[in-house]
Amino acid sequence: MTVRSTVHPTVHTTVRSDERILQSDIFGREQQRAPRADHGWHEEAARRIPVYHRTGVLVVGGGPSGTAAAAAAAQAGADVTLLERYNHLGGLSTGGLVIWIDRMSDWQGQLVIRGFAEELFDRLPADAVAGPPRADWGSRDAAKAAHWAQRTAAYHGVVTWSPTIDPERLKLLSQDLVLERGVKLVYHGWGTEPIVEGGAVKGVIFESKEGRMAIRAEVVVDATGDGDLFARAGAAFDNDIEAADVHHCMNTAWLFGGVDMRRWIAFRAGEPERYAQFMEQGRAACGLFERPFVSWRDDIALFMGPRQTGYSALDVDDLTAVEVRSHHAMRQHLEHYRAHAPGFEQAFMMLSAPQIGVRHARRLKGVDAVLRSRWPEGTPRPDEIGVTPAVSPAFPNISIPYGALLPQALDGLLACGRHISCDKNSHGFMREIPQCWITGQAAGVAAALAAGAGVAPRAVDVARLQRTLQQQGVYLRSAETVAAA
Repeated sequence: MTVRSTVHPTVHTTVRSDERILQSDIFGREQQRAPRADHGWHEEAARRIPVYHRTGVLVVGGGPSGTAAAAAAAQAGADVTLLERYNHLGGLSTGGLVIWIDRMSDWQGQLVIRGFAEELFDRLPADAVAGPPRADWGSRDAAKAAHWAQRTAAYHGVVTWSPTIDPERLKLLSQDLVLERGVKLVYHGWGTEPIVEGGAVKGVIFESKEGRMAIRAEVVVDATGDGDLFARAGAAFDNDIEAADVHHCMNTAWLFGGVDMRRWIAFRAGEPERYAQFMEQGRAACGLFERPFVSWRDDIALFMGPRQTGYSALDVDDLTAVEVRSHHAMRQHLEHYRAHAPGFEQAFMMLSAPQIGVRHARRLKGVDAVLRSRWPEGTPRPDEIGVTPAVSPAFPNISIPYGALLPQALDGLLACGRHISCDKNSHGFMREIPQCWITGQAAGVAAALAAGAGVAPRAVDVARLQRTLQQQGVYLRSAETVAAA
């Protein structure tokens, strides 16, 4: 696909509201692609493949949810294998350069994303994390909120714990955590096909440089992010999206080095008219155009866009088009920012993300779901396995039910991460990295309990699951504690 800088895409702008925090330009696809030509079929002959390994719990995908699942399952006593297609753990939080971690505190400043997530931040070096001090979480002080709003850590006038992190440090720490707990880690292996027997998943076929092999498991955790395994195993799913919503776009993020983000923030906050003019000039010159975010260092700028809509994360040609378009935008941004943006005169291309930024592909149809209709309730579900901050102060904290990780009919498999069961509105925050840590930890513990007891994941004792999660530091509530608060 040839990308032409003279073609300016359709631009939609999301407006910040009680249901949406991010305000961003969204760019439609450049052009519609002709239907793919029909080149016929190739018949693949049946063949025997070697079983590479047998394990109690197999986690496929080493992103935020998969890393949490593997670490939690091993901590709960299971024999665990973690299969990851790249050469690192952390997924979009590392390889995708989504190094701004969304809100982990609620609107009162209470830390509700805990457990595995809290352990990560307790162990990351101080110089690998940037964000507001704990004493300021929940602050509504106007000056503090204005300061942190420029640093992606204050919304609706409230300071939140939503830090930025060093992705390389998080890669190393994520790896250390799973290896310390005895997880068998397999890099450069792509899970391609579930092994389904009698309506239950019994393992996964994967591809690597060694060819095609299988891993047999008592319980499989689908942490692929796109629901590849549960979809191929026949589980029901949704893939409806809101085309003009930032949460359903794709892009490849990048970093610029050699910048002075303090000068940039002073310009953006102190000269709003010049800043608005700069952004308009950028849109006119580049078509796709994005503002920078702070990183964990003042000399590195993060670009988590331009966000592109109208592409499918399940279409290889669309994925290619987004990559090509994003890299082209990176070059154009460098030229424009170096020429016109205070603090970017010496900027250079530091890194483009090795993983494409996919926000949505499939969502499981589960036994239960995180639903927009429940946002106003604030009531813990009976099978609560985690709590997420609401998208705005207009709503109380939201309960995540265990049923959102369970397929309606398929056994032997749990889902976690951005493809859990939820409606498209709730997906806007359930896909974020902190929520992936929470659902991953729950899936890992549940898988360990199921494997240990020799039962299907849907037969796990929920009370025991909740006790084990609390023992691992996860924040949970009960209807009684909420009523007494």
